[in-house]
Amino acid sequence: MPRPRTHDPDTVLDAAESLAVASGAAAVTIRAVAAATGMSNGALYHTFGSRAELLGRTWIRAAQRFLDVQAELVADCGGDATHAVIAAAEAPVVFARRFPASTTLMFVARRNELLGGELPDTVTAELAVTDRRLIGMLKQLALNLWGRKDSRAVDTITTCVVDLPTAILLDRDRLADPTAHAHLRAAVRAVLEIGPPPQ
Repeated sequence: MPRPRTHDPDTVLDAAESLAVASGAAAVTIRAVAAATGMSNGALYHTFGSRAELLGRTWIRAAQRFLDVQAELVADCGGDATHAVIAAAEAPVVFARRFPASTTLMFVARRNELLGGELPDTVTAELAVTDRRLIGMLKQLALNLWGRKDSRAVDTITTCVVDLPTAILLDRDRLADPTAHAHLRAAVRAVLEIGPPPQ
């Protein structure tokens, strides 16, 4: 029997993430996480409340990590608006190097499988904050480029930062392919050159 470890929430989230990546969301049970961490079922329920909350917080941590990486890459562009959008689009590449398990959790596992249970209000609120953070970044990128953040401008940035990386890198498992990275940069530049429709 494994020795009990410190009741560090990150240890639990690491275990839940590993189980989800290896075997799917259904494998993330309180019993399985307890076995992986050496914690008791009771201690896990005390910390997380439910299996649904555990899965929700595992997703939120991965999403926050990704948004942190993305924000860092954008900030490193020194105010160059076009490069900032390209950097945001390439964030999955850097994220995959730093957090490979979180990358698989976010981009391979299905969000609705991880968040399908009845989530506590606090977790639902944190998910909403994460979504607003992404939307805020998209609006800021649009504002920096075109001086506008209406829905059409944000939709164009979404094409660059979400749709193109998904199609070019993620769906085709080419996160480590330098040619795919070059294709992504070229595609983003092409979309930005055309820009959004008029207001």
